[in-house]
Amino acid sequence: MMRHAVSRLRGFLGTETAPVGHTEKLVSAAGGFLGIFLVYLTSVALVGPEGAPWIVTSMGSSAVLLFAVPHGPMSQPWALVGGNLVSAVIGVLAARFVPDPILAAALAVGGAIGAMYYLRCTHPPGGATALAAVVGGQQIRDLGYLFILAPVAINVAVILAVAIGFNYAFAWRRYPAALLRRPRPGAQAALRHGDIEHALRQLGSYVDVTEEDLVRIFTIATRHAQAGGLDPARIRVGHHYSNGQYGERWAIRQVVDESGGGDPERAMVVYKTVAGHGQRSSGTCTRAEFAHWAHYEVRRSETAWRRNDEKPEGARRD
Repeated sequence: MMRHAVSRLRGFLGTETAPVGHTEKLVSAAGGFLGIFLVYLTSVALVGPEGAPWIVTSMGSSAVLLFAVPHGPMSQPWALVGGNLVSAVIGVLAARFVPDPILAAALAVGGAIGAMYYLRCTHPPGGATALAAVVGGQQIRDLGYLFILAPVAINVAVILAVAIGFNYAFAWRRYPAALLRRPRPGAQAALRHGDIEHALRQLGSYVDVTEEDLVRIFTIATRHAQAGGLDPARIRVGHHYSNGQYGERWAIRQVVDESGGGDPERAMVVYKTVAGHGQRSSGTCTRAEFAHWAHYEVRRSETAWRRNDEKPEGARRD
């Protein structure tokens, strides 16, 4: 009873449950130390011992993301750079043109959130960057638009360089996330909670999503895939269809013949695979089975297969 109550309380409070090892935690702490240490040194080198105010306090929050959650979407370079710079711009504008400091602070943070959303560079520390332009004191306000360049842009450049170099030393936490080697997908199987926990341990780094969320995402995606397919009545002789897969599992089939009337569970179609996995092979199945396999109809252009409802630039090449 007590264990169940504690478990429910942890769930309500959102207590972190990701299985991250001690090595990863220590590496993250060391990265944060190095990032802020070099940001501070750079600021002092630029403006002398009075350089402390030139460190935007939001860099502390950015350090948490870059070194504790290096693979999270809010930690990536565009989020870091775009989020902080656009927030700095909005913060300076609010400080200059809104006389009331309370309203200016609120507008700076709210405007920064909206701008980051639309520019696809959501970075939570950006809110603190915008706020600093308003409430950072007279020295910050006197900088005006220079605040965007120094300290913000310089701080961002330094911590970005440290994040790339520091994380590169650890193969499991390369930064940006695009540098990670992605495992090739294997055969699909039923997923259990233990499998998710094992995968998280194999990753080694903190993932900004709970195990339960990952299971939920996989379940919804699997149901969506299983529900995929076309209306059997839309399957026509002579037309081409794709299974909508990627990589080695991608295939294009052409229906070459049919028989058996209008019942999709009994009517048969004959097809041949004209591209992708199983190319030059042929087979037969019910119309319903083929419709379940086919995710959309395609047509052949000069060099690519295209969905019938896609524009030319959405081409899929052989």
